[in-house]
Amino acid sequence: MCYMIILSWALFYLLFSFSSTLPWASWDNTWNTDNCSTVGKNRTFNRTEQSNSSSAATEFWERRVLSISGGIEELVKVNWEVLLCLIAVWIICYFCMWKGIKSSGKVVYFTATFPYVMLLVLLVRELTLPGALQGIVYYLYPDPERLLDPQVWMEAGTQVFFSYSSCVGLLTVLGSCNTYNNNCYKDCFMLCLLNSCTILGFMAHEHGKPIAEVAESGPGLAFIAYPQAVAMIPLPQVWAVCFFVMVMLLCLDTEFIALETIVTSVTDIFPRVLRRPRHRGLILPVFCLFCFMMQLIMVTEGGMYWFQLFDYYACSGACVLFPSVFQTLAIGWIFGAKRLCDIIEDMTGSYPNVIFRVCWKYITPLISLVTLIYYLVDLKPLTYNREYLYPGWAHGLGWMLALSSILMVPVWAMGCLWSAKGSFRQRWLYLVSPDRSLPLKTKGRNSGSDLICADGSNVNSNVKKNKKANNSLNVIFSSYKSFLRYWVSG
Repeated sequence: MCYMIILSWALFYLLFSFSSTLPWASWDNTWNTDNCSTVGKNRTFNRTEQSNSSSAATEFWERRVLSISGGIEELVKVNWEVLLCLIAVWIICYFCMWKGIKSSGKVVYFTATFPYVMLLVLLVRELTLPGALQGIVYYLYPDPERLLDPQVWMEAGTQVFFSYSSCVGLLTVLGSCNTYNNNCYKDCFMLCLLNSCTILGFMAHEHGKPIAEVAESGPGLAFIAYPQAVAMIPLPQVWAVCFFVMVMLLCLDTEFIALETIVTSVTDIFPRVLRRPRHRGLILPVFCLFCFMMQLIMVTEGGMYWFQLFDYYACSGACVLFPSVFQTLAIGWIFGAKRLCDIIEDMTGSYPNVIFRVCWKYITPLISLVTLIYYLVDLKPLTYNREYLYPGWAHGLGWMLALSSILMVPVWAMGCLWSAKGSFRQRWLYLVSPDRSLPLKTKGRNSGSDLICADGSNVNSNVKKNKKANNSLNVIFSSYKSFLRYWVSG
């Protein structure tokens, strides 16, 4: 959900980028205050020459785009311009994927590669700016003291989950579109290779400040820091258009793939109904409309507070780290690292290196668990702009959003164990065995079929009975789980 709001902001900025004078580069607009300042030619200008002045880019962001209120409970009114932008980006997203993975897959060829072209163009331009070397050194040179800070490593670990879209279902859904003998070994290697800032130096040069005081995080980096820097270089409209087009394509690329996840998951649950001609065209607009209605609160004057609440609790942190612990333990110890290696060999003809088994069983579960524990111990109250403290009921609502996905792991497991037939051991062994419908060869099939229960019977003797018993429960839990996957991912 958060990506569509970012898209609407980016479209709002893109439209203003065609102005003869960029509105975030001047301080004589109706939304500016007496403390507004602009930067240019190594000097800072403001109306009153006060030390507590705010930049024109900051005031455009907070007073023009967000029209931000005094707190999360003060919704006041809807920002109609941002609302129209939100409607426009939802329409674009819908037509990018209305024909399914084939159409969205073709769009990805453009949306995933064009941003790299734009980044290269922006990099070349920024290398010519004064202070660019200072930005490169700040970006690439490590601070040994910061490397000793556990918070840095926790953020790095969280970023790995975010950048690889782990634990939210995206990779599972996209992988299901491949053939059984697709070389997943090679795909994973290429994904890690491809996934694995000079403009800050220019801004520091113009401001005469250290880079640490110029650089920002979150939405402020894209909608305050960079627009402010663009306004200080020649032909600012050209570079502003390039930057916000790149931001839109990056968000679109992520959004309609995330949307494809929920649509594909629901379609797989009800294949006889939803895989019929034109039936997909019914569920997609309904789901898009539902998400759009849920986002209306984020285009009000208090919408930024709600956006940050969703982003902090429902899109990152515990709701991603908690499932990661269970998933790594399930793969490495319950399903079995050796059994997974056998299946990969059956699919690709290549047996995974021993280092993968070590990672699946020990390293990855340990890192995931340590990261989760540190996150919970070091959890700090949510604030906006380091000044506004969220009320208690907002934190409670945030944890409800997080727990809605966290609790699905134990609830799903207990539900499956309860609905299966046989003794507890039979149920357990059945649920951790490979699906019998997989086209496994002898080695891969034996890894899941030669499981003998305590009473001497084979664990797969109750497969048909268990599948029938689990069917109704799976429909309910899969629908809810699929919705939460999309909710968390964006």
